[in-house]
Amino acid sequence: MSVVSVRLDAEVQAVLEEVAAASGMGLSTYLRRMAESEARRIKRERIRAQSRAVAEYIATSEDAQAFCDDWGTPTAEGGSQ
Repeated sequence: MSVVSVRLDAEVQAVLEEVAAASGMGLSTYLRRMAESEARRIKRERIRAQSRAVAEYIATSEDAQAFCDDWGTPTAEGGSQ
């Protein structure tokens, strides 16, 4: 794990320390959790954008549609339709 140094205005730091304390943690832990949560959100957003791009490509490409038709749709039983 790497160390990151951040400069905060005194007022911002006071607010964040207050929220962290109310959550039963120190400022560093609170900021780390916020950063981890934001990183997960960004990753999910990127995955969704990539999935949209694939879906848009499939919707406009006859070759891609044919591939999907040939590949089939997975079922809960483990086969395909």
